[in-house]
Amino acid sequence: MELKGGKAEDIALGFDKSGIGGIINASRSLMCAYKKYDEFEEKDYAMATRAEAIRMRDELNSAIKNK
Repeated sequence: MELKGGKAEDIALGFDKSGIGGIINASRSLMCAYKKYDEFEEKDYAMATRAEAIRMRDELNSAIKNK
């Protein structure tokens, strides 16, 4: 997960083990998610955005647990 150059492992340092810590702005990553996935077209941006938000959440949660 790239957020302004940061990876989930880097971002996880700002959170405690319970996941409390901060707000992440990933608006561009979410708005353009349909470009990242072959199965989504531009008209499917809402489904692609949801898929990307879930992927980012899971990656960050994993990094928080493993720090």
